[in-house]
Amino acid sequence: MFQLKKVQRLPIDIKHAWDFFSSPANLAVITPDEMGFVVKTALPERMYAGMLIEYTVRPMWNIPVTWVTEITHVEAGTYFVDEQRVGPYAIWHHQHFFKEIPGGVEMTDIVDYQLPLAPFGNIIHSPIIRPKLEHIFNYRWNKLIELFGAL
Repeated sequence: MFQLKKVQRLPIDIKHAWDFFSSPANLAVITPDEMGFVVKTALPERMYAGMLIEYTVRPMWNIPVTWVTEITHVEAGTYFVDEQRVGPYAIWHHQHFFKEIPGGVEMTDIVDYQLPLAPFGNIIHSPIIRPKLEHIFNYRWNKLIELFGAL
């Protein structure tokens, strides 16, 4: 099992942060264009526990992949969790935490993931998969600064 953890501070209040991140439509806003991210599900205004979202993504070599995530836990203004139900990973468990701090909000992403096709999946982790995930989360980091500023 691998883990990716990112912490970012933004100069917005927790309500503003929660409103943005709890809207499933905003995931497309913070995903790199080259991922070919297309939502296939009709999206409600706000996420809820038990919600399933189907996407098509092109994570590598422009090959389309179906990805279905379930929002498994939601505590408004504090955290939510999404887990892959169908997609490129053997396991994908993504926790999103929000904490009010002086001057803004601190957001923490913790992704625990396992690659399919062991041991081959583990062999390609360092040279291919991890850099791709870092790229996606770095894009998100920069996009959020563009949208909300830096703290």
